[in-house]
Amino acid sequence: MSPGSPLARIPVRVEQRPAAAATGTIGGGVAAILTEIATLLERLAATGESAAIDLRSLPMSPSDRERLTQALGRGEIDIVLHADGDSSIRETGVQGVWWTEYRDCDGEVLAAFIEITRVPEILIVPVGELTRGAVQLREMARTAAAPQGESTRVTI
Repeated sequence: MSPGSPLARIPVRVEQRPAAAATGTIGGGVAAILTEIATLLERLAATGESAAIDLRSLPMSPSDRERLTQALGRGEIDIVLHADGDSSIRETGVQGVWWTEYRDCDGEVLAAFIEITRVPEILIVPVGELTRGAVQLREMARTAAAPQGESTRVTI
Protein backbone atom coordinates (compact mmCIF):
# COMPACT_ATOMS: atom_id res chain seq x y z
CA MET A 1 0.00 0.00 0.00
CA SER A 2 1.47 3.37 -0.97
CA PRO A 3 1.94 6.10 1.68
CA GLY A 4 -0.54 8.35 -0.16
CA SER A 5 -3.29 5.70 -0.21
CA PRO A 6 -6.44 6.54 1.81
CA LEU A 7 -6.04 3.18 3.57
CA ALA A 8 -2.61 4.21 4.83
CA ARG A 9 -4.19 7.06 6.79
CA ILE A 10 -6.43 4.71 8.78
CA PRO A 11 -4.88 4.20 12.22
CA VAL A 12 -4.26 0.53 12.91
CA ARG A 13 -3.57 -0.82 16.36
CA VAL A 14 -2.72 -4.47 16.99
CA GLU A 15 -4.05 -5.79 20.28
CA GLN A 16 -3.30 -9.01 22.05
CA ARG A 17 -6.14 -11.49 22.34
CA PRO A 18 -7.52 -11.36 25.90
CA ALA A 19 -6.34 -14.21 28.08
CA ALA A 20 -9.98 -15.03 28.87
CA ALA A 21 -10.68 -16.08 25.28
CA ALA A 22 -7.62 -18.32 25.26
CA THR A 23 -8.49 -20.02 28.55
CA GLY A 24 -12.18 -20.62 27.83
CA THR A 25 -13.46 -18.22 30.48
CA ILE A 26 -15.77 -15.26 30.18
CA GLY A 27 -14.10 -11.98 29.31
CA GLY A 28 -15.10 -9.56 32.07
CA GLY A 29 -16.04 -12.46 34.28
CA VAL A 30 -19.33 -13.32 35.86
CA ALA A 31 -19.76 -9.64 36.76
CA ALA A 32 -20.22 -8.84 33.05
CA ILE A 33 -23.04 -11.38 32.74
CA LEU A 34 -24.71 -10.15 35.93
CA THR A 35 -24.56 -6.57 34.62
CA GLU A 36 -26.12 -7.69 31.31
CA ILE A 37 -28.89 -9.54 33.18
CA ALA A 38 -29.57 -6.40 35.27
CA THR A 39 -29.86 -4.31 32.10
CA LEU A 40 -32.22 -6.83 30.50
CA LEU A 41 -34.30 -7.04 33.70
CA GLU A 42 -34.65 -3.25 33.75
CA ARG A 43 -35.76 -3.36 30.10
CA LEU A 44 -38.31 -6.09 30.90
CA ALA A 45 -39.72 -3.97 33.73
CA ALA A 46 -39.88 -0.83 31.56
CA THR A 47 -41.11 -2.28 28.26
CA GLY A 48 -42.28 -5.85 28.88
CA GLU A 49 -39.65 -7.10 26.40
CA SER A 50 -38.21 -10.50 27.33
CA ALA A 51 -34.68 -11.58 26.48
CA ALA A 52 -32.40 -14.59 26.79
CA ILE A 53 -28.68 -15.19 27.08
CA ASP A 54 -27.47 -18.33 25.32
CA LEU A 55 -25.11 -19.88 27.85
CA ARG A 56 -23.70 -22.34 25.32
CA SER A 57 -22.46 -19.46 23.18
CA LEU A 58 -20.36 -18.04 26.03
CA PRO A 59 -16.83 -19.27 26.70
CA MET A 60 -17.62 -20.43 30.23
CA SER A 61 -15.32 -22.61 32.27
CA PRO A 62 -16.87 -24.93 34.86
CA SER A 63 -15.78 -22.48 37.58
CA ASP A 64 -17.46 -19.58 35.71
CA ARG A 65 -20.67 -21.59 35.51
CA GLU A 66 -20.51 -22.45 39.21
CA ARG A 67 -19.88 -18.82 40.19
CA LEU A 68 -22.81 -17.67 38.03
CA THR A 69 -25.05 -20.34 39.55
CA GLN A 70 -24.01 -19.26 43.06
CA ALA A 71 -24.45 -15.55 42.29
CA LEU A 72 -27.97 -16.00 40.90
CA GLY A 73 -29.06 -18.42 43.62
CA ARG A 74 -32.22 -20.52 43.63
CA GLY A 75 -35.77 -19.27 43.59
CA GLU A 76 -39.03 -20.89 44.60
CA ILE A 77 -39.95 -22.50 41.27
CA ASP A 78 -38.28 -25.61 39.87
CA ILE A 79 -39.98 -27.32 36.92
CA VAL A 80 -39.05 -30.51 35.06
CA LEU A 81 -40.50 -30.72 31.58
CA HIS A 82 -40.89 -34.23 30.14
CA ALA A 83 -40.85 -33.83 26.35
CA ASP A 84 -38.26 -35.57 24.17
CA GLY A 85 -36.02 -35.67 27.27
CA ASP A 86 -36.13 -34.08 30.70
CA SER A 87 -35.58 -30.35 30.63
CA SER A 88 -35.42 -28.00 33.59
CA ILE A 89 -36.86 -24.56 34.10
CA ARG A 90 -35.59 -23.06 37.33
CA GLU A 91 -36.30 -19.66 38.79
CA THR A 92 -33.14 -18.08 40.12
CA GLY A 93 -33.00 -16.11 43.35
CA VAL A 94 -33.80 -13.04 41.25
CA GLN A 95 -37.45 -12.91 40.22
CA GLY A 96 -37.85 -12.68 36.47
CA VAL A 97 -34.53 -14.45 35.85
CA TRP A 98 -34.80 -18.13 34.87
CA TRP A 99 -32.11 -20.75 34.23
CA THR A 100 -33.39 -23.16 31.57
CA GLU A 101 -31.76 -26.27 30.16
CA TYR A 102 -33.27 -28.38 27.41
CA ARG A 103 -32.08 -32.00 27.12
CA ASP A 104 -32.56 -34.79 24.60
CA CYS A 105 -33.75 -38.29 25.51
CA ASP A 106 -30.13 -39.28 26.29
CA GLY A 107 -29.81 -36.44 28.83
CA GLU A 108 -27.45 -34.35 26.69
CA VAL A 109 -27.95 -30.59 27.00
CA LEU A 110 -29.27 -29.23 23.69
CA ALA A 111 -29.68 -25.63 24.84
CA ALA A 112 -29.07 -23.64 28.00
CA PHE A 113 -30.30 -20.11 28.62
CA ILE A 114 -30.66 -17.45 31.22
CA GLU A 115 -34.13 -16.14 30.38
CA ILE A 116 -35.17 -12.70 31.53
CA THR A 117 -38.95 -12.84 31.40
CA ARG A 118 -42.04 -12.92 33.58
CA VAL A 119 -42.82 -16.48 32.43
CA PRO A 120 -40.55 -18.65 30.25
CA GLU A 121 -41.95 -18.93 26.73
CA ILE A 122 -42.11 -22.73 26.82
CA LEU A 123 -44.67 -22.54 29.67
CA ILE A 124 -47.12 -20.32 27.80
CA VAL A 125 -50.01 -22.38 26.45
CA PRO A 126 -50.87 -21.64 22.80
CA VAL A 127 -54.45 -20.47 22.13
CA GLY A 128 -55.22 -23.57 20.04
CA GLU A 129 -54.38 -25.82 22.96
CA LEU A 130 -56.67 -23.80 25.23
CA THR A 131 -59.52 -24.35 22.79
CA ARG A 132 -58.80 -28.09 22.56
CA GLY A 133 -58.73 -28.26 26.35
CA ALA A 134 -62.16 -26.66 26.59
CA VAL A 135 -63.58 -29.17 24.07
CA GLN A 136 -62.02 -32.03 26.03
CA LEU A 137 -63.49 -30.78 29.33
CA ARG A 138 -66.98 -30.38 27.82
CA GLU A 139 -66.82 -33.98 26.58
CA MET A 140 -65.70 -35.13 30.04
CA ALA A 141 -68.55 -33.16 31.67
CA ARG A 142 -71.10 -34.68 29.30
CA THR A 143 -69.78 -38.20 30.04
CA ALA A 144 -69.78 -37.53 33.78
CA ALA A 145 -73.38 -36.27 33.62
CA ALA A 146 -74.62 -39.45 31.91
CA PRO A 147 -76.45 -41.85 34.26
CA GLN A 148 -74.27 -44.70 35.50
CA GLY A 149 -74.58 -47.87 33.44
CA GLU A 150 -75.81 -46.06 30.33
CA SER A 151 -73.56 -45.34 27.43
CA THR A 152 -73.30 -41.85 26.10
CA ARG A 153 -74.53 -41.45 22.55
CA VAL A 154 -72.96 -38.72 20.49
CA THR A 155 -74.96 -37.28 17.63
CA ILE A 156 -73.16 -35.29 14.99
